[in-house]
Amino acid sequence: MNESSGQPGNSGGPGAAGDRKERPRGPGGGLLMGRPFGVPVYVAPSWFLVAILITWIFGGQLERVLPDLGAVRYLVSLFFAIAFYASVLVHELAHTVAALRFKLPVRRIQLQFFGGVSEIEKESETPGREFVLAFVGPLLSMALAGVFWLAMRGVRPGTVPGVLLAGLMVSNLIVAVFNLLPGLPLDGGRMLRAVVWKISGKPMTGTVAAAWTGRVLAIVVLVALPLLSYSDDMRTDSTGSITDALLGAVLAAIIWTGAGNALRMARLRERLPDLRARSLTRRAVPVSSDTPLSEALRRANEAGARALVVVDGNGDPMALVREAAIVDVPEHRRPWVSVGGLSQDLQPGMRVSAELAGEELLDTLRATPATEYLVVEPTGEVYGVLSTSDVERAFVAAMARPSS
Repeated sequence: MNESSGQPGNSGGPGAAGDRKERPRGPGGGLLMGRPFGVPVYVAPSWFLVAILITWIFGGQLERVLPDLGAVRYLVSLFFAIAFYASVLVHELAHTVAALRFKLPVRRIQLQFFGGVSEIEKESETPGREFVLAFVGPLLSMALAGVFWLAMRGVRPGTVPGVLLAGLMVSNLIVAVFNLLPGLPLDGGRMLRAVVWKISGKPMTGTVAAAWTGRVLAIVVLVALPLLSYSDDMRTDSTGSITDALLGAVLAAIIWTGAGNALRMARLRERLPDLRARSLTRRAVPVSSDTPLSEALRRANEAGARALVVVDGNGDPMALVREAAIVDVPEHRRPWVSVGGLSQDLQPGMRVSAELAGEELLDTLRATPATEYLVVEPTGEVYGVLSTSDVERAFVAAMARPSS
């Protein structure tokens, strides 16, 4: 199944707010179904398509196994589809519980076309934790397969409960085995990444190895699944072969894309430390709110500064003059416009430490969206002003650098 680091991701496979009320439909998340362990669970619209497909396919199998059911077989098949995705949810909850135990925030769980995804917002700090975090999902799926196998011992074969339990046992076993395949974005890929990380001492080396293994795996799935179907001598028509070929193509595309995304996210994290608040901060000059813009700009030019901070009578910062607002004032009007009318009052989240860097810096800016931030030293002394435009440019430049 899928666990993505939501800073931007990762392991995949088949098959947090306070008192504010949240609407049932989240942005791009689907329908909100609940909050186990405080983590929202969404069902994506694509799940309903899969539920219909599973109901139709399993219903056809039931017609051969239990012909006396008639049209009721589709209700039984729908129950199977729901029970299967409940098993997928248990798989994802295993990842979520492990992440929370390791103090890694989980943004949400989403049930979607080919299974589920747990959006974990931070990377594991050690390869050991990474391995455990990835392994618990397949482990729970194997445990569920065992539970369903034991439950089969208590029912008669050839009955509705017997067929349902057998289907759930096999499907959970397939989910576990598929996710243990050693390539990103599958859980097995994350486990391989952890092993290479441990041996090499470099998380990026582990990611590269697991991602390229995932790409090889995608090609194998694309070629092998239709070949296995085609070589089945028991098949009397080509419908199944076409279906398996399409399934192989979709699975291969998901694995290939997930592996590529994992590589991109790893390169991003590798370069994020270059984003440092201290090096990106503009020097600023303090001005009172009634200072004419022309005079404020003159002082800034004289001091070699590129930002203006509005201060009170005691010299304490109150607001930041917005760069965009300055640009909008024609030069001939600047002597008659005071900086107070062009400033944004300082909110608590607009004061950031000069020591921030990398993901911590981006997380802080995301928490309080603004165009400028007051940068302060650990002692509380004003260091300067940080513009989001400067951060964005540095981010793009870092990502454009060729890999070493």
